[in-house]
Amino acid sequence: MILPIVAYGDPVLKKEAEELDEDFPNLKGFIDDMFETMYAASGVGLAAPQIGKSIRIFIVDGTAFAEDEDEEGNADPRAAGMENFKKVFINPIIEEESGEKWGFNEGCLSIPTIREEVFRKEKIVVSYFDENWTLKEEAFEGYKARIIQHEYDHIDGVLFTDHLSPLKKRLLNKKLQNISKGDVKADYKMKFPAKKKQR
Repeated sequence: MILPIVAYGDPVLKKEAEELDEDFPNLKGFIDDMFETMYAASGVGLAAPQIGKSIRIFIVDGTAFAEDEDEEGNADPRAAGMENFKKVFINPIIEEESGEKWGFNEGCLSIPTIREEVFRKEKIVVSYFDENWTLKEEAFEGYKARIIQHEYDHIDGVLFTDHLSPLKKRLLNKKLQNISKGDVKADYKMKFPAKKKQR
């Protein structure tokens, strides 16, 4: 089932999410809905707060990045292994971040039409439960690390715009307010916080 994606301005996006336990009802169905919703919106990651659930789970599928090339038209080394990068992260903890910070024009399904350069560390180590409640600890780098860091921010109540300079945020303020009112074009189902108050 395709669920509406919650737009910028909804309080659920600024809350620190709660951990899940193994009794979570119909977890498999919930994860299937998350993937269906993400694919319908052409996303590479989706966190539960983005569909209105303040719980610590997110999904990723980096296939869209698999074909990425660098400025010279060569395969981008940061995109290595992306064609098989489909995962579920339950109650994840980023144990370690390392390497140089690098910039990338990030976007977010909750903030359509806005993309800005965000700097993040290139390598991370994450412990998490997968969809079968198997505990794992893995290292990721490049685009994989970036997608995980972006989605991990969501379950901590942080948006990519929170990483921008105060000046950049001020310049984007009007656009962000318009998104929250539903005054934006998105080719997927969304729920706008300021719109429902006007009814």
